[in-house]
Amino acid sequence: MKNWDVFGIFLVVRLISVVFVQTFFVPDEYWQSLEVAHNISFGYGYLTWEWKAGIRSYIYPLIFSALYTILKLIQLDDPIFLIYGPRLLQAILSAYADLCFYRWSGTRKWAVFSIATSWFWYYMGSRTLINSFETALSTIALSQFPWLGKEKDESLKFIWIVAAVSVIRPTAAILWLPLCFYHLFITKYKKSSLIISRYIPIALIILSLSVLLDSLAHGSFIVTPYEFLKFNVLKDVGSWYGSQPWFWYLSVGFPAVLGIHFLPFVLATLVIIKNRASHPNELVLLSSIVFSLTIYSFLPHKEFRFLLPLLPIALYVSSRFLSAWSRKANTWRLWSVALILFLGNLGPAYYLGYVHQRGTLDVMEPLREIASRNPNSSSFLFLMPCHSTPLFSHLHVNVSARFLTCEPNFNNSDNSYTDEADQFYNNPNIWLRKNYPPNGTQPSHIICFDVLKPVISDIMSRYKTTHEIPHSSFATARVGYNVLINERMGN
Repeated sequence: MKNWDVFGIFLVVRLISVVFVQTFFVPDEYWQSLEVAHNISFGYGYLTWEWKAGIRSYIYPLIFSALYTILKLIQLDDPIFLIYGPRLLQAILSAYADLCFYRWSGTRKWAVFSIATSWFWYYMGSRTLINSFETALSTIALSQFPWLGKEKDESLKFIWIVAAVSVIRPTAAILWLPLCFYHLFITKYKKSSLIISRYIPIALIILSLSVLLDSLAHGSFIVTPYEFLKFNVLKDVGSWYGSQPWFWYLSVGFPAVLGIHFLPFVLATLVIIKNRASHPNELVLLSSIVFSLTIYSFLPHKEFRFLLPLLPIALYVSSRFLSAWSRKANTWRLWSVALILFLGNLGPAYYLGYVHQRGTLDVMEPLREIASRNPNSSSFLFLMPCHSTPLFSHLHVNVSARFLTCEPNFNNSDNSYTDEADQFYNNPNIWLRKNYPPNGTQPSHIICFDVLKPVISDIMSRYKTTHEIPHSSFATARVGYNVLINERMGN
């Protein structure tokens, strides 16, 4: 592999993120990957409704399951390896994707600087999220794409990667649809022949392998991309987990993901639009961003992480602009801009990656120690918004545990439907008396945020707080400043 020195820089950055990104972002980082892998490899664990409904592909969790199985066979299935092993794998893949970005961009120093200092990629690159996996694969595919001006013979390897990532994460097709049309426009091959001999066969091969693997894993025939689209588009189940106005991605999402790199991106966009004939590749990349943002904006459920695959494209555009600008800039301006960009990314990378929302991860270490000492007599009740913490992938003890669920109203048959988490928060004491009556069996430990403790003072009178773990500088009605572990007195 060429450019080992550049790869080394990227690898160091991603490995640093494994160590220093210690905060909770979204539940899918654990419940759609590590928890599934743990269930496959060790035979116990909780599978969320998505896996019962078959809307997720097993391909990504199986990568971690393979690692877990190897660790199990060589008797190194220590929780530390189970937690950090998958993150190391994702970090290595992300570092290789960074190298592909560097080769693709052709801007050398600014390419390294842009992708290595991006706060959101630092924050996401080593997380075990399908979005991180999707972004890494898409970046690799972008580097293989036969762009205009590329000296090498036209390569079609990218089609395999695009087909795979679209099967694993169907929304990836939104990004790649305009790019594939562009390929058909610039290709040296006959368009109809290319579609018939390459696009369709490759898509069918990848889809068939996916159906086979997922059907074996689910225990019955299933086409997960179809189920994904049925639940998320036709049934709009995603809206159950929150919705945003149509302009949210434009006003909040995209600028936040780019961070301070948004400024050179805007300047680069203006230059490209003004000189369209000189920037055909960049113009189609901007079109792909616009197309993706437009489609995403029509979907009510919106999240920052959904925009992650657009990040390397935006950084490609901005890094090429910065490279052209730096040829005329004096040393003082060059270092000033670099310092501003670096410090502008350093703040959110540190605070969001190391400080904000880390309590729900830190709490798993003392819980693991408790469960390991008394696996049979320990029972955990998590009174938090659903999936606020990991579970068995971080405990690695088959202990009794219960948390509040938030399954959607699949049938939309009852407008008064309320999920378990909302039922609890609507009246915590009634829920507790119903599920844990005073004369019944009580959990050995209750894990909750500090804002909840005064509200459930009745049951808390039978518990003592043994751990108070910092979580956030901001509190809401359901999420507090600290995570508490409360142990039943006389336990």
